[in-house]
Amino acid sequence: MATVTKENIALLNEKLTLKLDKNDYFPSYEKSLKEYSKKANIPGFRKGMVPTNLIKKMHGASIFTDEILRSVDRELMAYLEKEKLNIFAQPIPIDINLQQLDFNNPTDYTFHFEIGTKGPVVISDLAKGKFTRYKITVTNTMIDDEVTRLQSRFGNMTEPETVTSEENVLNVNFIETTASGEEVEGGIKKENSLLVKYFSEATRGKWMGRKKDDSEVLQLKSAFDEKEREWIVGDLGLNKEDVSSIDKYFKVVIVKLGLLEKKEMNEDFFKQVYPQLDLKSETEFREKIKEEIQKQCDAQSNNHLQHAAYHDLLDHSKIDFPETFLKKWLKTQDENAEKGKKIKTDEEIENEFPTFISQLRWTLISESIVSENNIQVESDELRNFAKQQLFSYMGGMGLMDEDQPWIKDYLDKMMKDQKFMQETYHRIQSQKILEWASSKINATEVEISMEDFSKMQEEHQKKHH
Repeated sequence: MATVTKENIALLNEKLTLKLDKNDYFPSYEKSLKEYSKKANIPGFRKGMVPTNLIKKMHGASIFTDEILRSVDRELMAYLEKEKLNIFAQPIPIDINLQQLDFNNPTDYTFHFEIGTKGPVVISDLAKGKFTRYKITVTNTMIDDEVTRLQSRFGNMTEPETVTSEENVLNVNFIETTASGEEVEGGIKKENSLLVKYFSEATRGKWMGRKKDDSEVLQLKSAFDEKEREWIVGDLGLNKEDVSSIDKYFKVVIVKLGLLEKKEMNEDFFKQVYPQLDLKSETEFREKIKEEIQKQCDAQSNNHLQHAAYHDLLDHSKIDFPETFLKKWLKTQDENAEKGKKIKTDEEIENEFPTFISQLRWTLISESIVSENNIQVESDELRNFAKQQLFSYMGGMGLMDEDQPWIKDYLDKMMKDQKFMQETYHRIQSQKILEWASSKINATEVEISMEDFSKMQEEHQKKHH
């Protein structure tokens, strides 16, 4: 009968010694030989009548090895289950030499394995942490910008004959030329669309009163300010790192003129933006916009708070790891090892280890929170998420009747996509974990401008990425 003994070799790191008795594998080995002889198709013998001794001579070694390894795996898994050992990954074999297995001389064998066990996870006490919930102030400027954006979004594009405003849209052709306006043979030719106000202030006046087919020879360096110039240089396929790119000249030919007429501030416009509401005045309209902006700001603030909770859990929850074992295990997962290529060095493993441990910490923290708080993802939540994804692909829920048969069929298809379902499940579960974390926080509310909040977010991103 097989026996397994355990020996501690480091923190959460154990060595298992499995002694395999001949009687643990030999009956299965003999049975496999007989079954193989019944199925073997060997010339000169009727199927099912191949002598067992011949099978043993031809395939005995491989069948013997397979049965021993199956027996080892079975006994090892039975021991782990019986002892309720919660391990990381899989046991790592220690110096197993399959050459010692001699099917002509079956005997007892001893195998050694190394395992890494999981210790307790002590979740950070979020209630004792110092957290800030930022209340972003919605300013009149933010409301004005959104009103202008909506007026443009719902506005009408006209085709005037002449350029009359910096808001005119110019559909143009860029043709590379010399400084004197002669076309460069094999030079760059590129269509583009841009507002007159995208040109530098000194250049905009040149376009006033111009019509279709009119043109100007311009040097990129003076025709555009830095921000717009960088975009134009990239669109023309020029190297942004090459300072000489902006010295090039182009003939810019007007192909078509446009002018976006913004929507007037009236009830028809209000109804277009908010069809479910009955807004009568600009004041009511602006109040609704302020409310929507505030919701978006509050969502950003909440995401920031959840992210802070995530880092508190990650940094302050107490978890021990069998680091030596995990580094060895990482080496066994190197794909190059299976392909016969150069495997990762100890130095490469050390460099990757902090990221690996961080991900592993969050996995264990998540598992603990889910288990202790009975966090579940229901099937209707998965389906509702799939529905939202479908409607977002198709242009929004308002344009679609979710009771249409084709929509139901497509949702059913999405629900059968295993990869999509796994990703969706993980996404919803992660959100629920962060919502749970937020509920445990005693945050101090602080008012902040959007500008300062954005700067703070940028610094946060630099720090954690």
